[in-house]
Amino acid sequence: PGVSNLVPGVLEAWSGCVPMLALGGSAALSHEGEGAFQEAPQMEIFRGITKWGFRVPKADRAAWATRRAFTLTVNGKPGPIYLEVPFDVGQEKTKETRYTPSIPFTRIRPDPEALKRAAELLLVAEKPVIVAGGGALYSGCSVELIKLVELFGIPVLTTPSGRGIIPEDHPLYLGQVGLYRTRLSREAYQSADLVLSLGSRNEEFQTSGWRYYPQGAAFIQVDIDSNELGRNFTPAVPVAADAKLFLQDLLAYARGRIKKTPLSKMPRVKAIIDSTAAYLAEVNEECKDASKPIKTKRVVYEACRAFGAKTVLVNENGSQDLWSYYWPYWAVGALGGCVAPAEQTCMGLAVAGCIGAKLAAPERPVVCTTGDGAFQMFMKEMPTAVQHKAPVTWIVLNNDSLGWIKLHERANKGRYIAVDFEAQPDFVKIAEASGCHGARVTDPEDVKKALRRAKKENDRGVPAMVQFDVDPWDFPEGFKEFQPDLFK
Repeated sequence: PGVSNLVPGVLEAWSGCVPMLALGGSAALSHEGEGAFQEAPQMEIFRGITKWGFRVPKADRAAWATRRAFTLTVNGKPGPIYLEVPFDVGQEKTKETRYTPSIPFTRIRPDPEALKRAAELLLVAEKPVIVAGGGALYSGCSVELIKLVELFGIPVLTTPSGRGIIPEDHPLYLGQVGLYRTRLSREAYQSADLVLSLGSRNEEFQTSGWRYYPQGAAFIQVDIDSNELGRNFTPAVPVAADAKLFLQDLLAYARGRIKKTPLSKMPRVKAIIDSTAAYLAEVNEECKDASKPIKTKRVVYEACRAFGAKTVLVNENGSQDLWSYYWPYWAVGALGGCVAPAEQTCMGLAVAGCIGAKLAAPERPVVCTTGDGAFQMFMKEMPTAVQHKAPVTWIVLNNDSLGWIKLHERANKGRYIAVDFEAQPDFVKIAEASGCHGARVTDPEDVKKALRRAKKENDRGVPAMVQFDVDPWDFPEGFKEFQPDLFK
């Protein structure tokens, strides 16, 4: 059945709390159980990976089901909905002549007492940090967050799905947490005496397997879903609320109790600015590495600069495109500038998904960073990009393998099973045959030129695929710290 192809996408939306309505057809109800063509237990498949799954039993229930679906998908913790219309129901006529719109996105204000307790903890904290996740980004609280961090002088860390909530050239942005940490974010997080978590579920990668929490630090957790509160770390102050309203109320409470001071006059902020400047200089030198094979960090670093601050980065999640998750190798310059997979990390999500990102934001450059494994799963979508006039660039980081799995196998006495691509298709020829610009780069000195050419092709409406043959064993420090057993 066609709907079986929806499963990876719906699973990813469920994992990432993405509002989505999936419509599916099914065999006729009138022949249920008789072995009708493509009859399958579709409802059972989707009910486990959606907020709500519903089969429309007759045409007159369609309007109610649609309205209910749109209400549920955006309210509370967002998530996918599956509506199924059996073949015979789809042929019926409905008596409904008017459609009543669904309930729009409704925000939940924090409990005043919880808000007060959170504010008082924040006011006395000496080294607080904020961790902003996808829930904070979804709430649209970027303006309020920036006001808060500049009022208090608090460094901000994000999860991958929270990237872009604050410009990553802001002096108080220090990168990400957990698996994706850099030296600066690790130091800020581990020395914190208070962690304010906004719209994050504190899952495995964010917390380095739930081992990564600053000793003795107070924990304030804000989440739209009360079921997420205390899931992994016990908060001193749990707050079931919309992140935007929480920050608005927190700012209102704090303004009369804290004096506005320029960031340059705050000792902690000044130290952060100095450390960041030194770190950025180190990374800049590191990304000049001219050795062969090409270092992925150099490709990612140059791509960020070639495509510009307004670019939408769409991440895969392999061993080399992992570099694009790490600030400042890639710095997200604007709100909506990053689309990252959730915990399921379906391979190929970005290869196909970047086309959707371009259609949603046609005025912005869109770049997908992917390994050769994920790219081969969905490179068939290159003609789709051409057909829909979606000029994106696929940066294919070719290590001739499924690198993350190969790394695990290397740690297991180097016995490699089904991870190497001993026969690779010619990606350049496939791209050109699909109507895209295609290029292959093997020399580090050609990286910048190839990326600029891809950007020019995009500017004139042509999708581009650029293959870089990269070092398969070069990994970010945060990744090595996350899985030390793989690097003994």
